Amino acid sequence: MDSVFVMPGTVAAPRGGILCDLHNRYETVRETLSRIDKAAREMGLPNISTRLVEQNETSDRRGPEVQYLEIFAVSIATHHMLIAEGAKPVAIVGQSIGELWALAAAGHLSVEDAARLAVARSQVLTQQGWGGKMLAVGVDGRRAESLAELINHPHLVLACENAPRQSVISGPEALIEHVERVADALGWPSLQLDVPHPTHTPAMAQAARALRETAPRVPYGAGRWRVCSPWMGRDVGDDDPVDLVAGALTARVRMLHTIRELHAAGADAFVECGEWPVVTKFVEASIPGVQCVVPLSESDPVEAVRALVADSTDVGTFRSRLAAPSSNGDGPVVRVSEPAPAGAVATLPVADLLTRTAVPAPTAPVSYVAPVSAPAAPAAPAPPAAPVTVAPAPPAVVAAPATVAPAVAPAAVAPVASPSPAGLDYDTVLTELRTLYGDFLGYPPDLLGEDDGLEADLGVESLKQVALLGRVSDRFDLPDLRSDSSLLTAGTLRRIAETVVRARAEAAGR
Repeated sequence: MDSVFVMPGTVAAPRGGILCDLHNRYETVRETLSRIDKAAREMGLPNISTRLVEQNETSDRRGPEVQYLEIFAVSIATHHMLIAEGAKPVAIVGQSIGELWALAAAGHLSVEDAARLAVARSQVLTQQGWGGKMLAVGVDGRRAESLAELINHPHLVLACENAPRQSVISGPEALIEHVERVADALGWPSLQLDVPHPTHTPAMAQAARALRETAPRVPYGAGRWRVCSPWMGRDVGDDDPVDLVAGALTARVRMLHTIRELHAAGADAFVECGEWPVVTKFVEASIPGVQCVVPLSESDPVEAVRALVADSTDVGTFRSRLAAPSSNGDGPVVRVSEPAPAGAVATLPVADLLTRTAVPAPTAPVSYVAPVSAPAAPAAPAPPAAPVTVAPAPPAVVAAPATVAPAVAPAAVAPVASPSPAGLDYDTVLTELRTLYGDFLGYPPDLLGEDDGLEADLGVESLKQVALLGRVSDRFDLPDLRSDSSLLTAGTLRRIAETVVRARAEAAGR
């Protein structure tokens, strides 16, 4: 099996103790973490590895430079584990600053030089002090770019094309808020992203110039592995590392195109060198059915890697293991068995949005590469088990032809006749929910387990859960369902299905 290693960009600060096992098992990991610590101390920063190796769950974010180096440490340590266990990538791909991690993993840069360049990048961005934001929008790049161009500001641009229905717009904060309102009016899901430094816009030209002028030039090695650059749209050759990092600050990241080109060239497995399924989420959305592995999200990361390596001699065993639904129903991606830490990255006032209490619901990590999927129209209802006399359904609403592909807002969804209470048995409702949620999230319905936690296991952010519960409420004519906060903060398809069946039965008895 030809595997691609993918390196995430700006994600949530890693959990404490995430590298404990890898540190104990592998000399290469211990040596690499020691080298990152040494470089950090030379730049006046604290040790990076201490919190990552200690067994604690604290989040000690001490500024963007430390956050970047922690993400680097997790990515490069995962890479060393993969290599130590015999995994050999056909290519390494990084998302944004993750390209720097990819260069170090491939041997083009030393670990120390990559750490210094990451800190230099962070410092010039902080010094510029640009008041910008990044907004993930659940539509394709063409529509997102058209929206940005409609406002017509040189610094408001399409920044990232991550997946067929996930794009990121970068620009001045006031304009991003305007874009968010327009997206909401169009029915496009959107989410402002919590990142220390919004980038990938011409507004970063000043920081890019400063980085080229001040960052020390570093030796550039031949490298052991192929590195693909999503912003350059080609493999990295003898490009100057400082120019690579500086150029990415103002350029668009075309992850979707890079993923599809690698798959077309023969890559059939993608391995995330990070704590959570971030880039692999884009892979799944871009190439249905592809194998994705996230070792650190597995209860036994080493076993997950050994299964990947074993595929070189037994393809069928590994593919059947990945294709089968996991215990939490997520299918191809190997997931973490415990819930994500509460408040890993708070990009939305979850407590106000969902429960209006002081206790926030747990959220999956969110970054400028956080998956946001476009809503799909609800599936047609399953036929009732036995013939039932019902009133004729109103005719479907057919949209008039348009010269451009319109966004489908919730109001434009064709009305569906409310099902008869007699047809609302648990299995029927669960089947409809799997179809509705699967279409929205981009999952095959049969991979959605009825006991999967929507947030803890499937990583469905609060914004999506609100939209989905609204669709369930409309589908089954249960307006009170929207206000049931327990279905948002600790929801599963089982709980939602049982609630729908019970509420419809109560409505029929009135």
